[in-house]
Parts: sequence; C-alpha cells; structure tokens
Amino acid sequence: MVDVPPVVLDRASRTPLSAQIADALRSATADGTLRAGDRLPSTRELAAALGVSRTVTSAAFDQLLAEGWVGGRRGAGTFVLSAVTPAPGGTVLPGARDTGVPQLVDLRAGAPCLEVLDRSAWRRAWRAAGDAAPDRTPEPAGDPAFRAAVAEHLLRHRGLVVDAGLVLASTGTSAAVAEIARALPPGCRVAVENPGYQRVVGALREEGVEVVPVPVDRDGLVVDAVPADVSAVYCTPAHQYPLGRRMSAARRSALVARARAEGWWVLEDDYDGELRYDVAPLPLLVALGPDVVVHLGTASKILSPTLGVGWMVAPPAVAESVLARRLGTGVRPPRAGQRVMAAMAVSGDLARHLRRLRRELAGRRAEVCAAVEAAGRAVEGDPAGAHVFVPLEGAAEEAQVLAAAAQGGVTLDGLGRHLGAGPDEARAGLVLGFAAPDREELRRALAVVTTVLRHDDRGPASPEGDGPVTGPAARP
Repeated sequence: MVDVPPVVLDRASRTPLSAQIADALRSATADGTLRAGDRLPSTRELAAALGVSRTVTSAAFDQLLAEGWVGGRRGAGTFVLSAVTPAPGGTVLPGARDTGVPQLVDLRAGAPCLEVLDRSAWRRAWRAAGDAAPDRTPEPAGDPAFRAAVAEHLLRHRGLVVDAGLVLASTGTSAAVAEIARALPPGCRVAVENPGYQRVVGALREEGVEVVPVPVDRDGLVVDAVPADVSAVYCTPAHQYPLGRRMSAARRSALVARARAEGWWVLEDDYDGELRYDVAPLPLLVALGPDVVVHLGTASKILSPTLGVGWMVAPPAVAESVLARRLGTGVRPPRAGQRVMAAMAVSGDLARHLRRLRRELAGRRAEVCAAVEAAGRAVEGDPAGAHVFVPLEGAAEEAQVLAAAAQGGVTLDGLGRHLGAGPDEARAGLVLGFAAPDREELRRALAVVTTVLRHDDRGPASPEGDGPVTGPAARP
C-alpha cells in the first residue's frame, strides 16, 4: 500500500472535507513531504485511511487534477506533477510557487522502460530473494543461482551456449570494464568507439589506461583504424552506442582475427542485445571468438539499475585475474540484486517481461520515427533498443535544438556528449531515447520534438553519409 501523506481533518469546520484534503496535499508539497514524481494513494486507500467516503477523496483529487498539481498514469496511479521548492530550513521562498510549466520530459538514452514492468512480479522476486538464507561466506564469482540464470538467459535470448561456471557477476558494464582494465598492463592503450559510451571511457581513464578513439561508420567500428599497439578494444557490436548501427559480419570476423593475431582482448558490450524488433538478436562476438572476447551484459536496460547487476563471460586468463583481485581486496558484487534477477528468471517473469518490453519499445520507436519524419528529418539506427539517432547539420544547430526543446519542457541529448577527440567536421545530431517516460509523456514530448526539428525555410537535414564519424573533445 502507498504511504498516506499526513492529512488532518477538522470535521467541525465549515470547509468541505474534500477541500481540506486538497489543501493538505497541496501544502505537503510545500514542506517537502511530497515531491514531484511521488505516487499518491488511490482514492479508495485514502478514504479508508481518513475514514471518509470515496466521493470525498475523489472530489479532492479532481480539484488537484484540475489545478495541475497531480496527474494520472493509466494502470500506474496518480502522481505529483508539481511541487513548491522549499528554502533551507523548511521555509518556502517568496514566489517559489509552481509556475504551471510541466516537468521536463527526459528523452535522453540509457534509461529502462519501467511502465511495462509488472510490479507484482517485481515484488515477488524481491520476496523470493529475501527468503534465501544469509550468506556465511562471500562468493566472489557471484550467486550460483544468478550465474545459472544468466547462462539460461544468454541461451534463450542471445543464442549463446555457455556453462554457468564461466559466468561472473558484475555490478554493470562500466564496473566490469574497470575490473578488466586492472588486469591489463599498466599504462596500456585501449581502443574505444568514437562516438561511444563515455562512462566506459571515464572508467578506463580512472584506471590509468590511455584511451584511443576509433571512428565508427555505418558498418560499426572501423577495424582497420585500430592501432596495432593496443591491449584491448571496447565496442558495442549488436547495437552501436549511440548511432544505433550493428557491426557487419565482415567487420566482426576482421576484429576477432586481428585480436588473435595481435594479442588483444575484445570487450563486447551487449547492453541491449535482447531488444531487436526486426530479426532475431544478432550472434554474439564471444561465440565467434571465445578465446579473445570478453562478453559484458547488464540488467539496467531490460529491468532496472536498482538491481546493480551485470555479468561477464571471459576467457580463463581474464576471469582468473578478476577473481584474484576480488579475493585479494574483498570487493565483490553484492548478491541481493543477483538473487532478484535469478528469481524473476526462474519464475518465467523475466521472459514475459522481455516479450512485453520488445512490443512496447517497437511501438514507441514507430511513434518517434513518425514524429521525426513529420519534421522532414531522417532517423538512423536499426529497429532495436530504446534510442534512435537523428542527424543534424552541425554543432550550432544541435545546440539550438537542445535549447529550444528545453524551453518546451523536453530534455534531449546531443551527439556531442558522446564524442572523443578528433577533427571538427564530425556529424552532429540527437541521440533520442524513448524508454523512460510513460506513453502519454512521450507523445507530449514528441510534439515538441517535431516542432523544434521542423525548419521549413531550410528543408530537411542533409542525407546520411557513409564516412567514419569522429568528433571534438568530449563535452560534459
């Protein structure tokens, strides 16, 4: 049951009970008891808690809905939309009352789609995880049930046959890359895609690794551009982040061949490989080169980062080094989130969730493409994952679009944030995510996107190019 905010009713007052409830909930946003995004109890729950009829609580909610303080989400409940910002010490600043501007809708890539997550299944999994006995000793490799669940998951959803004993738990992709970096020679060089996942770039640099940006084109990482003196190559072959392309079969073979010949490790980040809508998920690089490829996966995009769960399948030399460091330092992935995911997998709830998620994201992607095309713009990227790439004419236009969208209540993500070092002629664009908001918020945001992208006086953006994509220094 949702917590009931403090509401004190004066039944002797001439003020109607519904107005008192509305006033109390409105005031709760001023003192910080309720914040934007908080879920309210249902009218039935609130009526039972306050000892009034449901007609009274419904009238209070209708008033708040009309004022724009709260909003309903189909199947999810009623949520606070606007809240007064309290000043230090709990007092409300003069003029701090909400202006009526809607909360920003976030269309940046990287967040999961929680709207389709069955909360009953989520609660069941947490209860099942809690039923497990406390651990007597640490397990550096990860919870056995989780490792078995990942092995089954990889078989069913990624076509990879792997023994559970070869699966290592992690806390996510960036943390796993950092662990692998510690196993590499000090001061070594690692090639990464450009544009690419800057959090991994940060993790590598934190470990003293020299990062070498390598261009990406419509076939993925340009393998011929990888320097010969690197120790590893990080890539996202199933769904390149952020351009959304897949690495071609020829590139995959060439990458594995060079890794074997030149002694590299290939770090394959399969962050959303389960989420394809046109064909079956592409075979993993690790299936092609299990002796040189470290496969990395995460639950953050398919479930929630709440779990803090990821996994790796690595050649013995890498796995042994990672385990040795975990044993030596006592630092290891927590098992609670692992047990939750394992419980969802065993019950079948994870597979059902993935089916719902693919259907939902496919529909959302179609709406995004329609909104972008209505502005005369092109959409790039495979029918997969939870984001698309929209090319723009240059960095100046990218900045203008981001600013205009923010004024319209929408947070967008520009390609500039994902670029490493390189020449200034890089293509600009939007990395447009569509998983985080609910469907109603998404549609409202897409109307803004269409407006800010429409440039009738200049015509649509230039057509897609085939050349490598490089760019200026990474932006914050």
